[in-house]
Amino acid sequence: MAIIRPFKGLLYNPERINVDDVMCPPYDIISDTLRESFYSKSSYNIVRIDYGKNSPEMDKYTSARQYLDRWIDEGILVQEKEPCFYGYEIQYSYKNKKKTLRGLIATVRLEELGKGIYPHEQTYSKPKTDRLMLMKACMANTSLIFSIYRSKERVTSRILEELKNPYLTAKDMDGNIHKLYKIHDSNEINKIVEELKNYPVFIADGHHRYEVALEFKKQMEKMHLEKKEDAAWNYVMMFLANTEDEGFLILPTHRLLNTPLPIKKEFEKYSHVFSLKEFNKNEDINEAIEKMGSKNIGLYLKENKWYIIQYNSSFFEYILDELKDVDVKILEDVILNKIFPEKEVQYEIEMERGIKLVNECKYDAIFILRATKVEEIERVALAGLRMPPKSTYFYPKLLTGMVIHVF
Repeated sequence: MAIIRPFKGLLYNPERINVDDVMCPPYDIISDTLRESFYSKSSYNIVRIDYGKNSPEMDKYTSARQYLDRWIDEGILVQEKEPCFYGYEIQYSYKNKKKTLRGLIATVRLEELGKGIYPHEQTYSKPKTDRLMLMKACMANTSLIFSIYRSKERVTSRILEELKNPYLTAKDMDGNIHKLYKIHDSNEINKIVEELKNYPVFIADGHHRYEVALEFKKQMEKMHLEKKEDAAWNYVMMFLANTEDEGFLILPTHRLLNTPLPIKKEFEKYSHVFSLKEFNKNEDINEAIEKMGSKNIGLYLKENKWYIIQYNSSFFEYILDELKDVDVKILEDVILNKIFPEKEVQYEIEMERGIKLVNECKYDAIFILRATKVEEIERVALAGLRMPPKSTYFYPKLLTGMVIHVF
């Protein structure tokens, strides 16, 4: 289902730079303060291209193109002579457990979503405009789309496990070790291409980037009277991880709520649908709702009380069956939008930080979610549906700058 091909990556020259100093995380998790820190790390940090700043002299897109051209001219960035695939490995720890995420970096033929490549989250228009402007200026994919597939045969997985002698090694802000390998062997390349064409691909992180690449492809086709099937813009750069390897984590994104409405009393109005059961604050709420499964959402109120919200999904006739038991969908569409129409909502990955904000009376409550499961993503995506934004947080985050795909 996925048509992939090797490509001539544009790579940092490790003889000219300190690799740790030139990488950055995905643009959508970089604050203004964090961006300044990457600017100060190195005059060659990829943030200057992928998430740059406007200046009085020029806009950030023109600046990005100038940086890209200059770094190529200076030999800071060098292009591979022959097309190849890239193995990408991340060694990381989570809750004192060591794990390894491995995946393949390839270019994947762009298709309309739902035709072999499936989204699972809704997107916003503003980030897409920004990414399209950047792609037009640089004529390149400057950052990776994180995608997943499921192959029990694990042909590509075994090839990735055997890779030695990384071309680049970098450490991220969390101390995770990222390694990039080159795959030149034609036999291995053919095996990878053959395996991946059998499976659907699900976008995990990078929906905006995929939709932008698709729009860019359409615009380029209008500009060229002859359709160029082999043109580089018909493909987009992706990191592809096999869910059978279980190297990645999906973390929940919790919701902080501010509302003038009395939270407990509002739930009492819907007691036929929702029940609030008080929870022992000395126990682990995350562990509890994970064990209980879907239809259970944690709730912490500023009066220092914990609850588990349980719901009866049979009442949600307007929600399609594939989404009725998806907690984040019920939280967004029913609880936040219908029960609390007057509100301010903030997303938070770290539950402890969210609780602190509630205790400081900066928010009235925090809703605690289970992590969305891969099986839920596959079920929803294959049905042609989407979860709300911020339904999943894939960890660890891929570094921007490991490889660039130029057109």
